Amino acid sequence: MIEKLLTIENIDVYFVIGIILFFSLLESISGFLKNSKRAKGDWIQEIMSFVVLGNLIKPIIVFVIFITGTHLIPQYNNSLESYPFIALFAFYILTDDFLQYWYHRTAHETPFLWKLHRPHHQAEEMGYFVSYRNALLYYLLMPNIWWVAIILFLGGAKAVALGLILKQFIIIGSHSRLKWDKPFYSNATLLPIIKVLERIIVTPAFHHSHHGTSQLDSASDPNGNFGNMFSIWDQIFRTATFQNRYPKEYGLQQKTNDPWTASYFYPFVKSPDPKSDWSIAYEKLNTSTKDSISVSLTKGKNYLWCSCGRSNNQPFCDGSHHGTKFKPVKFSGKRTGEIKLCNCKKTKKSPFCDDTHLNL
Repeated sequence: MIEKLLTIENIDVYFVIGIILFFSLLESISGFLKNSKRAKGDWIQEIMSFVVLGNLIKPIIVFVIFITGTHLIPQYNNSLESYPFIALFAFYILTDDFLQYWYHRTAHETPFLWKLHRPHHQAEEMGYFVSYRNALLYYLLMPNIWWVAIILFLGGAKAVALGLILKQFIIIGSHSRLKWDKPFYSNATLLPIIKVLERIIVTPAFHHSHHGTSQLDSASDPNGNFGNMFSIWDQIFRTATFQNRYPKEYGLQQKTNDPWTASYFYPFVKSPDPKSDWSIAYEKLNTSTKDSISVSLTKGKNYLWCSCGRSNNQPFCDGSHHGTKFKPVKFSGKRTGEIKLCNCKKTKKSPFCDDTHLNL
């Protein structure tokens, strides 16, 4: 029955639109849209990104793959049609999600891709349309969209249709402000269910943690939980942090004043804010020094130590590590008073100075 349903033309499109309307309706009823802090530019970018992705970027990529495949490897067109549907679906969706995990993680660890993905994390509240909030070029380079086109060329249209429906339901659900998993964490009977479920798929608590502003909030880990549909890749590659709470604050540590055009069309449009990654004059400078820094700490208070050497608030993190493979080190003050923290970033006892700088 499912296979027959998937033969309906554009069935995946109808389902995706239906999913968005479903979450839109629920967020409206719950009062989230009425109380939204989104500016006009946020709505323009998010809606435009959704429309352009579905009506321009994906069709162009599919067209390129079909033209290229027809000329170079015509014998492989529809070559997978005879394979069992379940096997083809599993092959498609697992490969798709694996590619997305690494593309997403790489976007957090490389400067150029980070600037294309930065709009996604600039949002200061969650919502169903945040799912599509990225720069235009981010989607053109996204490997799993090209993978969709390849599978379509090979004859896996029904597998792609089902995959897109299930994937969008999980992705939009994990970005929504509804937090459908919240009752599971507060109910002893339901708790075992969500503990199993979150080890398989990406839940709101799991993904909201990724959108939290800073690790100073124990519910936030913006440098982890990269999963898109499945959380298994984060578990395999040790980037998973499971939560039963939600961040107090969303968005970036460094707030900048950027027009939505720079956010969406970077690098073709630049931001006038010199503090922004999208500014033509922006440059991340090395602010580390050979000497340690004495700071006043408070016993029991949490701090984030800069490990990348680029913070403008040394020796503490200010979010400048985004776009690098560095991650700040969270620590608590063991006593109140002056403490020497490392600022050469070579210590073996981070965040504390071990006099390594004396040998540099």
